[in-house]
Amino acid sequence: MNRMLDIVIASAALVALSPVMLVVGAAVAAESGRPVLFRQVRVGRGGRPFGMYKFRSMVRDAASLGPYHTSDGDPRITRVGRFIRRTSLDELPQLLNVLKGDMSLTGPRPDVPQQESLYRPEDWRLRCSVRPGITGLAQALVRSEGTPEQRLELDLRYVRDHDLALDLRILWLTLGRLSGKGAN
Repeated sequence: MNRMLDIVIASAALVALSPVMLVVGAAVAAESGRPVLFRQVRVGRGGRPFGMYKFRSMVRDAASLGPYHTSDGDPRITRVGRFIRRTSLDELPQLLNVLKGDMSLTGPRPDVPQQESLYRPEDWRLRCSVRPGITGLAQALVRSEGTPEQRLELDLRYVRDHDLALDLRILWLTLGRLSGKGAN
């Protein structure tokens, strides 16, 4: 049921949001050239690596110019990049990952392989027992304001307790956050 819902919603969202995606892609290309998409290896269900897509929000070859993590004033982030990150428009290409089956609409956000060392082995296995999501309980409730520990606990709570009702609640809360109405 969850996979069918993912396919239906992701397909409809891709059609409905394709004009927005074209504008974002054109803005990225106009400001900093091609490619407009950024592909990064992330860890999926069962610990399997996959290529996750995002609109490129940083200068080309940003990884060779600075640290792995970004900060608010990171000079590698472009002007368009700041806007698409703030509005989460950079995440829209992940709808393609959902259609491919690498991701779900809801679930823990996928980590890069290097982040495995930040977890206890049992927490990592539990986290990797479901498909990662475009949005999750941590994003819906605390987004980046939460501590890493709070986000981990919410991710693990999602894995243990997820069902269709929780997935729909997460999608609703996420839409509220994106529209500026907040999730609380």
